[in-house]
Amino acid sequence: MNNIYKTIYNEIKKYKKIYIARHIGPDPDSYGSQLGLRESIKLTFPNKEVYAVGTSVSRFKFMGKLDKITTYDYEEALLIVVDTPDKRRVDIENFELFKNIIKIDHHPKVDTFGTVEYIKEDASSASELVLKVIENTKLKNSTEIATNLYAGIVSDTNRFLFNTTSETFNLVSILIKKYKLDIEKIYRGVYSKPLSEVRLMGHIASTIKVDKYGFAYVEVDNDILSSIGADNSAPSNMINDFNNINEVLVWAFITRDEKNDLYRVNIRSRGPVINEIASKYNGGGHKYASGVRTTSRQVIDDLLKELSKVCMDYKKESE
Repeated sequence: MNNIYKTIYNEIKKYKKIYIARHIGPDPDSYGSQLGLRESIKLTFPNKEVYAVGTSVSRFKFMGKLDKITTYDYEEALLIVVDTPDKRRVDIENFELFKNIIKIDHHPKVDTFGTVEYIKEDASSASELVLKVIENTKLKNSTEIATNLYAGIVSDTNRFLFNTTSETFNLVSILIKKYKLDIEKIYRGVYSKPLSEVRLMGHIASTIKVDKYGFAYVEVDNDILSSIGADNSAPSNMINDFNNINEVLVWAFITRDEKNDLYRVNIRSRGPVINEIASKYNGGGHKYASGVRTTSRQVIDDLLKELSKVCMDYKKESE
């Protein structure tokens, strides 16, 4: 048993109560890794109390339910945080009060937190890392667990287009062979869209601005979302659908959360590295998939200018 897997497993064994958290604004990978790990620990240790915590998103209810927790046992419980590189995005109150924290993540490292960190930047997803922990320890797996982990891997690789290695395929083949996954059903859950999102996609396609360097962006305000019947998370759900536009290298979707006075920016790239730019504006992510949250309109304007410039520089270097 590899040292990191053994360490994680031994920490899990020690605690009767375990909370599993992930980042705010969850996606299928954060859900899949969180819920998959919860069910694996419960299946292996039926007497443990294991809770998946954070704000729920109705879009991902096909993956399972989160636990509603109002008070936390900071002194006696173990906290495991998946798919989250920085402290400010952990979706649990006062998480640093926990005496013991395990971090499992595939993003470039931002903050150090916890006594145990399992970080592997070249992994496809947090779900892949959780699967590796399960496969390399005595933690149990099942069709339900494997389904959530597969959904997380599929989503974060955009159907194995990005961040996919031979190891990813080897692990996925184990899931398919051992647990007879219903691949079609999983894809329907991850990729099916309500009519409102299809209409929103049409609006974005007709209004997106593209400059001469290959940078594209669109701002979707609340009035548009309300008129179409979509919610604030809808643009982020469809950003990968704009990956194959010949004239576009980098694209950004901007939404405004008026209730919290917050701009959300989702950014994708087909070449230029963008996470270093995002980190300058208190954001972050992967080289080609990042995001920023800010209350400042000036930050948005400066960010858009830098993204355009990185496209310009990339084109010059490619000539």
